[in-house]
Amino acid sequence: MEILQLLFFYLVAFVAIGSGFSVILCKSPINSAISLVMTFFCLAIFYVMLHAPFMAAIQIMVYAGAIMILIIFVIMLLNQGTEIVARYRHAVVGAVIVSGLMVLQLLITFKTGDVNSAVGPVTSEMIESVGHTELIGQALFTDFLLPFEIASILLLVAIVGAVVLAKREV
Repeated sequence: MEILQLLFFYLVAFVAIGSGFSVILCKSPINSAISLVMTFFCLAIFYVMLHAPFMAAIQIMVYAGAIMILIIFVIMLLNQGTEIVARYRHAVVGAVIVSGLMVLQLLITFKTGDVNSAVGPVTSEMIESVGHTELIGQALFTDFLLPFEIASILLLVAIVGAVVLAKREV
């Protein structure tokens, strides 16, 4: 059974990497956004494999649902075609080189480091007794309340800015 899980992990990782490259290389912003949705679904599968079903559901509802609808709405409002992408095609080569170096660094880190020995106040026994949702909510609304509120204000400002930029005349 372990070998099937490993093969499934590699399959999902391959799809996630492929859709991530598709986000960068697509000429159409809509196709790029759809590829990003596929990447979000792959991340949700990784959460399920890590026994975090609440995070997987949030990943699909918030990112693949709400955020992607917002991004597609902004793309449609701005109405920019593929002519902008054609001007910056030379930057793709640099992005591929930088991405390759980052993947190489990750491989070296995984090979030489001990990734599974993370320690902290939350143990697997605590997660089983209390639950994922309660621990995440407790951390979000106590330790990380200010960053949470700042992120919500930044999203609101981005939406208002996109509408103002897309608006032609009153």
